[in-house]
Amino acid sequence: MKQTDTPPVLVTGATGRVGRLVVNQLLDAGVPVRALTRRPEAAATLPAKAEVFIGDLAVPESLDPVLSGAGAVFLVWTAAPQTVEAVVERLAAHARRVVLLSSPHRTPHPFFQQPNPMAVLHAEIERLIAATGLQSTILRPGMFASNSLAWWAPAIRAGEVVRWPYGAAESAPVDDRDIAAVAARALSQDGYAGGDYVLTGAESLTQAAQVDVIGDALGRRIAFEEMTPDEFRRLSGGTAPGPAAEMLLAAWSAAVGQPAYITTAVADILGTAPRTFRQWAVDHAGAFTQGS
Repeated sequence: MKQTDTPPVLVTGATGRVGRLVVNQLLDAGVPVRALTRRPEAAATLPAKAEVFIGDLAVPESLDPVLSGAGAVFLVWTAAPQTVEAVVERLAAHARRVVLLSSPHRTPHPFFQQPNPMAVLHAEIERLIAATGLQSTILRPGMFASNSLAWWAPAIRAGEVVRWPYGAAESAPVDDRDIAAVAARALSQDGYAGGDYVLTGAESLTQAAQVDVIGDALGRRIAFEEMTPDEFRRLSGGTAPGPAAEMLLAAWSAAVGQPAYITTAVADILGTAPRTFRQWAVDHAGAFTQGS
């Protein structure tokens, strides 16, 4: 089938850390892409082969032009919940398939069972999609490896001690590139309709051990000190809303002494083992160095 015969895939959140990779994966596979972004200035950062549209999930009618003729949609919810129903109605009216980036809120592991407003929103989106009869695939990544860039890179670049709560909490960080590869597969190939996949890395690591791995990638030791939850609440005020900070603290607290929940979904779908956190750290070492 020629690329021109393939209905385009709409990628929402196209400039985000997963959406941007999904755009690349689809284009590399010869699949035409419509990239949705809220910010006109962001269009220049997207590949020339992608057809860029300006729209916003918070303004459902802005999606009509980009949805017309689209075959599949990669949905990353980046807006307030008020417009979810209207957006899902539009997806059902135009597209045949939707792949939703959700969360592992159904996973029977204490890390994922703490009160979480985003999980509540994801559950509602899943319910609405199921009611439409759309072909759907639900992707549930666990802890993103790239979270460490926001959490620890500033201190590491400054040569400071990494201070963080619940250093003994374990997770199985999943590489954003593996999430994107699974999404691209589900968007462009048959056989994944009805799929519900929890995506994790292959190894359980404490947060302190993850900092050690980053240090190994940089060729130097990075000191780690335990921070109290109250300190985290105070210091995260400018970067994480109160509910998000509380959700993280509850999840980390529940994960202490619990090996991370691990699945084989990435390997099962892609036919290759998920990237290790060590490989992610080596590939992103430049982001942790001074001046990057």
